[in-house]
Amino acid sequence: MESIAGDGYAYGYRKLTHMLRQDYGLVINEKKVYRLCKELDILRPQRKIRRKHPRKLARNRTITAPNQLWEVDVKYGYIPGEDRFFFVLSYIDVYDRQIVGYHMGLTCEARHAVETFRAALWRRQILQRNAPLPIIRSDNGPQFVSHLFESECERWNVEHERIPPKTPNMNAHIESYHRLLEDECLSMCEFENYAEAYRAVEAFVRRYNHRRLHSSLHYLSPAEFYRRHLETGLQPKRPVKV
Repeated sequence: MESIAGDGYAYGYRKLTHMLRQDYGLVINEKKVYRLCKELDILRPQRKIRRKHPRKLARNRTITAPNQLWEVDVKYGYIPGEDRFFFVLSYIDVYDRQIVGYHMGLTCEARHAVETFRAALWRRQILQRNAPLPIIRSDNGPQFVSHLFESECERWNVEHERIPPKTPNMNAHIESYHRLLEDECLSMCEFENYAEAYRAVEAFVRRYNHRRLHSSLHYLSPAEFYRRHLETGLQPKRPVKV
């Protein structure tokens, strides 16, 4: 007990074994030290090992309808007036190019990715219609490799695939959208405060979804193309391959 009260208080039974051998010349094995520590109720608590989720790598796909594959990523912006950054997390439907959900805030954590995903499912009426859920494709950012995000995907039986490191081309649609967000909004503004930045991003998303024309969508906006697809079965000009 004297050894444990000194340097040994932070040791597990294996290190205690070596300490007893070195300091006191005892001939003792790890099993004996473990039994003694257990009897004295001084075993260090075991770390809880979280179950790891298997990583599913993104693979080539041909997308034939909305809500089959959503890409998600995080973009950050800067507020000069307050000298701080903000984050924009966006989900895009690769078929109709619509931003189906986004989060903007001064932080961006796994819970924000989860909450935004749930809201997007309701906005697209996927849960109400009991329709098949989309595949989610992301990079390996901390929000998407987290236990919380993977548990949410398991809860809804959603397939979550992650692109290999240094392959942003496999997340090309959301990368392209965030470049537009940078070029046509963030880099054009010297934000004085967060509220101003929020209004600018909100206006950009609304304009992108409802007014920005896409040549691959017959020069329609994403929202208009989505509406016509539902009503008439309109297809993009070219097959959507990711």
